[in-house]
Amino acid sequence: MEMDTKQGDIIFKSKLPDIYIPNHLPLHSYCFENISEFSSRPCLINGANDQIYTYADVELTSRKVAAGLNKLGIKQKDTIMILLPNSPEFVFTFLGASYLGAISTMANPLITQVEVVKQAKASNVKLIVTQACNLDKLKSYAFEHDVKVICIDSSPEGCLHFSDLILNPGFASDNEHDLPEVEIQPDDVLALPYSSGTTGLPKGVMLTHKGLVTSVAQQVDGENPTLHIHSEDVILCVLPLFHIYSLDSILLCGLRVGAAILIMQKFDIVPFLELIQKYKVTIAPFVPPIVLAIAKSPMVDNFDLSSVRIVMCGAAPLGKDLEDAVRTKFPNAKLGQGYGMTEAGSVLAMCLAFAKEPFEIKSGACGTVIRNAEVKIVDLNTGSSLPRNKSGEICIRGDQIMKGYLNDPEATAQTIDKEGWLHSGDIGYIDEDDELFIVDRLKELIKYKGFQVAPAELEALLLNLPNISDAAVVPMKDEQAGEVPVAFVVRSNGGSTITEDEIKDFISKQVIFYKRIKRVFFVDSVPKSPSGKILRKDLRARLADGLPN
Repeated sequence: MEMDTKQGDIIFKSKLPDIYIPNHLPLHSYCFENISEFSSRPCLINGANDQIYTYADVELTSRKVAAGLNKLGIKQKDTIMILLPNSPEFVFTFLGASYLGAISTMANPLITQVEVVKQAKASNVKLIVTQACNLDKLKSYAFEHDVKVICIDSSPEGCLHFSDLILNPGFASDNEHDLPEVEIQPDDVLALPYSSGTTGLPKGVMLTHKGLVTSVAQQVDGENPTLHIHSEDVILCVLPLFHIYSLDSILLCGLRVGAAILIMQKFDIVPFLELIQKYKVTIAPFVPPIVLAIAKSPMVDNFDLSSVRIVMCGAAPLGKDLEDAVRTKFPNAKLGQGYGMTEAGSVLAMCLAFAKEPFEIKSGACGTVIRNAEVKIVDLNTGSSLPRNKSGEICIRGDQIMKGYLNDPEATAQTIDKEGWLHSGDIGYIDEDDELFIVDRLKELIKYKGFQVAPAELEALLLNLPNISDAAVVPMKDEQAGEVPVAFVVRSNGGSTITEDEIKDFISKQVIFYKRIKRVFFVDSVPKSPSGKILRKDLRARLADGLPN
């Protein structure tokens, strides 16, 4: 990794040389740029029913979806919501929207009615693609706001079926006749995942065509790609596509290189092992809870996992012990970590053991800085950049980072400074071998199995209860989930007798399962700074000490 000094900054770059990135192209054109080389090869394999779609199928179906969306009145820069588990329809919808120059906002299909309506409203969604089982959460909002609903499994009254989108009579293979002419600019927004960033409530992260093309190229393009995957590979897609890690590093990287992408709806250890064995999976992207399940399951030894050549882990830090434990389960695999965040267009650093010409790596490291990007480590007190082996906030700059938060210039300015550095909210250091280690998190986010939980969101709900005068939510360590949310609650004056179970029940009715509060601790007051900020560090220290203080 080279080090430059600009205006006094110590800047870290990749060990690999920068490459040419065609980020003037719209994302779909870039992903399918080399399709002639693998048009008849498998692109998507539906693990639920073994249905295979070739690259030619996926490209044509995506354009049919674009034409269908256009007929329904979806125009360039309109936003649609994809509220689906992993499925071929997720892929067709996302790519179809890209062809139209529309924006996809993705959400976990398990979120509650309150959460789905909040995201749909904030994104000004015009159409939702989902399953019939989610209709109760959506229909009143959709009906009142003239939002069209398309279901992929059936078509209840008032909804269209997904097949209606792609049944375009006389659809020609050249899209001039079927799609409106749209001129997509590199800076146009394409994806709008929601993230809490370093603080506060979930916000729409504006990812552009240029940003996502850059992010994919940083991983898989060039003579010595950081992540060496190719058209002979079978990539397991069990991580949810509504999460940027899966969308970017699995789906989009897989499409770019012509690999087969094996779609699995949800993680379940035995079907998961069966699919790896059956389809001879070669690339296995995981998160720590999956690694934990593999390390602990006695079933693993009954399956042949020898086809796997890369095991990559991201979304939350993986401890050295767990990394070493799972290494023995995949005899032929290189195992390593990547590090990223939604706002950074996904990946900031990646393990160079995955490169075409690999480097030696250390257990517990999160990889090295990706190409065509710059990283600096910033002192938390002075703001000055730090040399190797000194811990500070990790900041990244490059074409892959977000355009900003939707309709929130203040939060954008707090995250991306005037020099274009995105402040990650993570604390780490870069060692003498250019490897990045994460040591702590400045940001308030709780990471439950890699899913984000924003304390501010739960605190706002808790403060809606008249029996509570103050509340703070912090993470508590948990072997299965990594972290779980726990609440410190001050009962309101006047003899409130609200119980832990009542509070937990109140929250669980309004949020998705991973945001539910695991424990409630009643306290006399919530520690705060002079400016009124909750001192979460103090509360985390009390948990670490086994409470009372």
